[in-house]
Amino acid sequence: MQHLKLYLVQANLTWENSTENLRHLGHLISGIPENSLIILPEMFATGFTMKPEKYAQKMDGEAVKWMCENSTNKAICGSLSISENNSYFNRFLWAENGEIKAGYDKRHLFTHGSEMKHYTAGTVKITVEYQGWKILPFVCYDLRFPAWCRNTEQAELMLFVANWPQVRIKAWEKLLQARAIENQCFVVGVNRVGEDGNGIYHNGSSMVCDAWGEILVNKHDNEEVIHMELNPEKLMEFRRNFPVLEDADRFEIGE
Repeated sequence: MQHLKLYLVQANLTWENSTENLRHLGHLISGIPENSLIILPEMFATGFTMKPEKYAQKMDGEAVKWMCENSTNKAICGSLSISENNSYFNRFLWAENGEIKAGYDKRHLFTHGSEMKHYTAGTVKITVEYQGWKILPFVCYDLRFPAWCRNTEQAELMLFVANWPQVRIKAWEKLLQARAIENQCFVVGVNRVGEDGNGIYHNGSSMVCDAWGEILVNKHDNEEVIHMELNPEKLMEFRRNFPVLEDADRFEIGE
């Protein structure tokens, strides 16, 4: 495994305006070097919209094409409101070298925000492999459910992309640390900043935690692209010397 170059895009999203968001995000990520992983927030093209019938993308739509176009010699990921087979999904997509390599539909829909009334929940976890790293992707509210996030795959990295409001940001920060400690892996959370169309303010707090739960980076309030490089050697040594995952309970989650 090699060091992994991460770029966390803590963006201020324009409400329900895909064209403007893609233009702006394109500007933010321009110049990011090859062999990097770019991580965008949840529903990066629209914000956390509950109008998928109007704003959801098709899998051949402009936002998906934009991801492919911007993934030449690198990887880019984030979630979109997706329309497919007469249903709507909050779908995490992974684009790499010009094509979509993987997709994960958000398992835990945010009842408090009526997400379950508009979107269909996913039922399958996925694993993405990139530069020798095994990566588990999740979306926002999934963070609160440790059984679903259990690292039975022994992945080295978990990703959480979010539109997590400032009013509950302490929970976001502590849960990211908890997922890192209990799963003995790096955890990255990428959140948006700014006020959405419902008047809800987001202050970012995009974070990287190591397997000890130590916060390696935590950026508040400002829109920025956060660069971080992960070294797998200390993680592998930690797992060899303190093999917590070998003692984890084995179970299966039904639908």
